Amino acid sequence: MKILVVDDELDICEILKYNLETEGFEVDTACSAEEALEMPLQDYSLILLDVMMGEMSGFQMARRLKEKFSTARIPIIFITALDGEDNMVKGLNIGADDYIVKPLSMKEVKARVRAVLRRSTQPQQSKTFTDDNMIVYEGITLDINAKTVTCEGEKLEFTKLEFELLSFFLQHPNKVFSREDLLKYCWPREVVVLDRTVDVNITRLRKKIGCYGKQIKTRVGYGYYFEK
Repeated sequence: MKILVVDDELDICEILKYNLETEGFEVDTACSAEEALEMPLQDYSLILLDVMMGEMSGFQMARRLKEKFSTARIPIIFITALDGEDNMVKGLNIGADDYIVKPLSMKEVKARVRAVLRRSTQPQQSKTFTDDNMIVYEGITLDINAKTVTCEGEKLEFTKLEFELLSFFLQHPNKVFSREDLLKYCWPREVVVLDRTVDVNITRLRKKIGCYGKQIKTRVGYGYYFEK
């Protein structure tokens, strides 16, 4: 497994690299967040990330990683001299998997690295999270109250029908709905439309949600469904 260490202290990078390589990991280092962001981050199984660095902090870099589909699932362990509870909570809320305070114990670092990697490599099913205000599926977030859609951190422009279709699909994954079903559940009842209208809106929806568009499947002779 490949691990990336990002820290502006060269000696910390070298110590972590040496100790993790003795555990059998392949380790690269970067001395700034800016340098790390130029690397093929999707190739790494774990990132050890210092918080206090030059112009871009570890918190800022982590937010960028979590906003991109290709890097959102990479586990992050913050390594920092900031030992306050507020800083730890902030790091975990960003999406970090663990938080280690300097000065470092290499025994503790190795144990936490192994624990995070064990959790991250366990098979997991993609889940849709729904509450009264939000529908979240992987990198897609629908705000039910604001009627907005965000995909991989980018706010998308949606028509009312497109929003209703996507919301309906995400709340009923893997279930096939006919055109008549979709007209019944997603279109205003007083509006008379043709079945072809459903096809046109599905095509537009697929394009707008990028890589997730391929998950809206056609079951020939039956209708459409969102495949998880």
